[in-house]
Amino acid sequence: MARSDFSFFFPFRVRYSEVDGQMIVFNAHYLTYFDSAITEYFRALPYDYREQLEKCGEDFHTVKTVVEYSAPITFDQIIEVGVRTARIGRSSLTFALEIHPEGEESCLASGEVVWVNTDVNSHRSAPVQEELVGKLRALDGDSMAAAS
Repeated sequence: MARSDFSFFFPFRVRYSEVDGQMIVFNAHYLTYFDSAITEYFRALPYDYREQLEKCGEDFHTVKTVVEYSAPITFDQIIEVGVRTARIGRSSLTFALEIHPEGEESCLASGEVVWVNTDVNSHRSAPVQEELVGKLRALDGDSMAAAS
């Protein structure tokens, strides 16, 4: 994807605790960057995840994560994580993510995170709330794939 495919970015400065002996971000931290950026993406919608959990008794579960590493991210580097909803299924959301150096086009890493909405009592999948679908479409437009 191109940087322009993302309307939402969240910045991070790489901390010493996130790097290995080579001063490169340890691979597991990429998922932390993705997860934190998705949280901020929902805050920007705005969508109160915890309120929805209490109101509807539904919770999202991560069922798939993918990270593709393109170039090293180093200590003290400022990065921006782009998040967009790539697909809305009946009960699932697929997020596309990219990590860029601050203000730059080059992509350091890309990935995908898939969530499934579930009923917390039955542990079965549940349809994604229409209120959330509307907010996601308003932010990311019609470029996302429709449910199949």
